[in-house]
Amino acid sequence: MENLNLPTYSFKIKSDLQRKLIFDSIRKKYVVLTPEEWVRQNFIRFLIEEKGFPASLIAVEKKVDVNLLPQRSDVVLYNRNANPVMIVECKASKVKITQDVFNQVARYNMKLRVPFLLVTNGLKHFCCYMDYDNKSFKFLENIPDYQSIKNL
Repeated sequence: MENLNLPTYSFKIKSDLQRKLIFDSIRKKYVVLTPEEWVRQNFIRFLIEEKGFPASLIAVEKKVDVNLLPQRSDVVLYNRNANPVMIVECKASKVKITQDVFNQVARYNMKLRVPFLLVTNGLKHFCCYMDYDNKSFKFLENIPDYQSIKNL
């Protein structure tokens, strides 16, 4: 798989028939290694190893009902009180980050109402803080670490 704009991590990868599988340490199972999954697994490791998020407070492909339709958000991070604090939407590295991608994560947020939304294709990462009191948002220069948001 291609290099991303993230530190390099090692993964358990195996072949099954004609597919490659990667071990998802959060879901505790092998999943098909697609370009999007490569970004998701690398970004999860980044969140754990570089940003200090406990693996136990990360959900992958979290079911979120949007307008009565079941959807799955790529990654949801929780604080120590089990409240969701960040939604991460991952795209394959060849997928351009557009307004449609932000609209997708915003739809998930209609239900979860988290303070941080993050979109990544592994090469570019965009994180914004949602200010619900002022009905505004602000793009951040850096992705917050667990210590800075664990009490939200």
